[in-house]
Amino acid sequence: MEKGITDGVKKNIIQVSNSKKSLFFYVNLSKRYLQQYDEVELSGLGMAINTVVTIAEILKDSGFAVEKKIRTLTIDMRDDPGARPCPKRRIEVSLGKSADFDELMAAEEDQKEIEGSDEQN
Repeated sequence: MEKGITDGVKKNIIQVSNSKKSLFFYVNLSKRYLQQYDEVELSGLGMAINTVVTIAEILKDSGFAVEKKIRTLTIDMRDDPGARPCPKRRIEVSLGKSADFDELMAAEEDQKEIEGSDEQN
């Protein structure tokens, strides 16, 4: 079975909201997903599209990820089962581990340890 898929359900998808969590929460979560699954898919609706793009660009610019696929679509959302559909824009950005990912993560961990020991002194 492909890594990251269990019972036909992808486990490496992050649904991004532009109001619930901070930008760097999603950046750090994406790094953990890349460590675990080698690939992560960021998905966002409406106003969260900008946040998805920003997260992807931070990961790419800092060398942690490479872009694999970008997909944009419009989906029909309903507030209630009998309500009229309301079109919403959606973006899906698939990112894979960069060649330098493991090295960058190790350097980041080393930096955290140094900062932690400095705070204790």
